[in-house]
Amino acid sequence: MKKTTINISYDEEKLSALKLYLEQREMNIEDELVKSLDTLYMKNVPANVREFIELRSGGTPVPAKQKAQRPQAQRFKSSVSAVSANESH
Repeated sequence: MKKTTINISYDEEKLSALKLYLEQREMNIEDELVKSLDTLYMKNVPANVREFIELRSGGTPVPAKQKAQRPQAQRFKSSVSAVSANESH
């Protein structure tokens, strides 16, 4: 996947302090920013768009979690109950 560069303005003293404390934890700001961007991406970009982008870039798409479905028999039972309730009125 092709990478791009992002430039942002941020308070110099806050950035210096952040770098200092991240280094103490053997972390770096670039990796942490990438993790944050990935989280924003996963939260805001619809799963089907993410899958399309992965396919287009030659990667293997991570399938979106499918909604848990009730067993077929229970769905049928609910439908029958709803129909029965409507017929009694």
